[in-house]
Amino acid sequence: MDLKKESIKLHREAKGKIAVKSKVPLKNMTDMALAYTPGVAAACLAIAENPEEAYSLTAKQNTVAVVSDGSAVLGLGNIGPLAAIPVMEGKCAIFKEFAGVDAIPIVLNATTVDEIVAAVKMIAPSFGGINLEDISAPKCFLVEKRLKELLDIPVFHDDQHGTAVVVGAALINALKIVKKDLAKISVVINGAGSAGVAITKFLLDLGVKDLVVCDKKGILSYTDDNLNFAKKELIELTNKTKKTGLLVDALKDADVFIGVSAGNIVDRTMIKKMNDDAIVFALANPVPEIHPDEAFAGGARIVGTGLSNLPNQINNSLAFPGLFKGILEARAKQFTKPMLVAASYALANLVTAEQLNEQNIIPHIFDEAVSRVVSEAVIKVAREEL
Repeated sequence: MDLKKESIKLHREAKGKIAVKSKVPLKNMTDMALAYTPGVAAACLAIAENPEEAYSLTAKQNTVAVVSDGSAVLGLGNIGPLAAIPVMEGKCAIFKEFAGVDAIPIVLNATTVDEIVAAVKMIAPSFGGINLEDISAPKCFLVEKRLKELLDIPVFHDDQHGTAVVVGAALINALKIVKKDLAKISVVINGAGSAGVAITKFLLDLGVKDLVVCDKKGILSYTDDNLNFAKKELIELTNKTKKTGLLVDALKDADVFIGVSAGNIVDRTMIKKMNDDAIVFALANPVPEIHPDEAFAGGARIVGTGLSNLPNQINNSLAFPGLFKGILEARAKQFTKPMLVAASYALANLVTAEQLNEQNIIPHIFDEAVSRVVSEAVIKVAREEL
């Protein structure tokens, strides 16, 4: 199948992937009077008197804004807001299909942190949550931080935290197979953008102790004069043994490689430097850091990628629908670390001992239980945190 040709055909024929549907009948004047003027005034006044009523009288309670400036779209880079719309529509379709959450794509003609924050703050009253999407690093970290401080609804950058939750689940299960412990493994992460930063922090939350982060210049180091604030923070949190050098040096005696960087930058000779039963998650899209066949040739025991046509697809679509379903139902103000950790373990535990093997470490997106177990994990923690 010619994927590009067929995708254009699908988008052109459908004229986009989402639509608005009325949940109430509008078949006669009584229907109109109840749903719109004059009857709608009663709902308006109820909300004016008690703002909490917005959650029971409007769609706010189950509606998420998917917000992007188009500055870091998939593997396409800074393609701008207009060209980012198909991705945001796809995200919204996934929200609805897999979690029953209504989502609206919002692309912003904005380039600065201040502009994005101001725009999202102004539209926030319409939504129960904000999903930030495809905003470049390090800008994305500042946008998320400021919006969390300003808004009373959940704000979530999926490229960071959704990815981290799924990587965590995959690693938990991979370690069951190789019989290694989170606290005793050596992990190398290549890529210090939004996903790399979040995965690093999340693995530390899970209990990983020995972790080294690389960017295109090699192991993160203060000798780099162009470090942004996010990379400086990672240096403080990681590399306790003070390794120096390039990615190939970092991989020596490592148990786990996680790539969120660029295609074809790792070969079998580099994998051979890793410990026995190496775990390789090559998540660059559309071309992974190393093809599974090459990784296996280097001695890897378990390999995961971001690709749907290969075993062990590690994709944030496994996490974000259920995460938002859970937090919207719980009416929690923000996602917390315990919520994300619980979601990661719930996702991992969905793969039974009988199902778990080197080619099956993570649930499939079409497993109907995925969204349910993730949302239930979030709800349980949210209630415990009250």
